[in-house]
Amino acid sequence: HAHLILSDDGKQVRCGDNKQKLPDNKKKVDRCVNVLGKDGFSSGRFYFEVQVEGKTNWILGVAKESIDMKGEIKLCPKNGYWTVAFLNGSEYIACNDLHLPLYMNTVKLQRVGVFVDYEEGLVSFYNVESGSRFNFYAGLSFTEKLYPYMPMP
Repeated sequence: HAHLILSDDGKQVRCGDNKQKLPDNKKKVDRCVNVLGKDGFSSGRFYFEVQVEGKTNWILGVAKESIDMKGEIKLCPKNGYWTVAFLNGSEYIACNDLHLPLYMNTVKLQRVGVFVDYEEGLVSFYNVESGSRFNFYAGLSFTEKLYPYMPMP
């Protein structure tokens, strides 16, 4: 996205006031303000955490390397996204074809952990504070690199 500024170490991103000139390609985000992680994975297991405390809207998970990030994006597994969302400060959603609600009682997540087992075809989402898994996608068959997909700070 033309307003995003990446830190030198590639671990933090912020929204800038000025629009940058970027080459036109399918990896350039032009509508939503989420980011892909710097490093992708095509084997083994990986885990990352995202701070979501105080946010009223967020979407996070993993996305395959070949996703198109331009225009209207439907976040669902058939489009290469395995994600969960928190909307309007109160509703957790599994971003699948049906966008099913996740019943979390009154839990307000502070940190979300995302665990991927590439060979087993598993993406799991955890409440870091309680250590409990609250959603997962299983029985998947990955064929390309996966990248962390995270909300803007």
